[in-house]
Amino acid sequence: MPTYVTLLNWTEQGIRNVRDALDRAKRAKEAAEPYGVRFADTYYTVGPYDIVSVMEAADEESAAAILLALGAAGNVRSTTLRAYDRDEMSAIIERLGPPAGI
Repeated sequence: MPTYVTLLNWTEQGIRNVRDALDRAKRAKEAAEPYGVRFADTYYTVGPYDIVSVMEAADEESAAAILLALGAAGNVRSTTLRAYDRDEMSAIIERLGPPAGI
């Protein structure tokens, strides 16, 4: 399954209700299952992002659907990156063929 790294920030509503953050994360994890998404890891961070999540999704549409649902709840805003593991990156590099003189 494709892997995604999601960088999240709390909205005003989300930070106002920060004491519920762990319960919301648990509910998000449960809500993701019907979308074909699994949250593998979630980290609470210091810096430009409040939360970093690693998730696996059946496809891009599934990832987009759960992220839209989470955003619609009003507690977080997200930026999502498609992540490739070593084997996936190896396959991508193999597709390059010979150098194109770049």
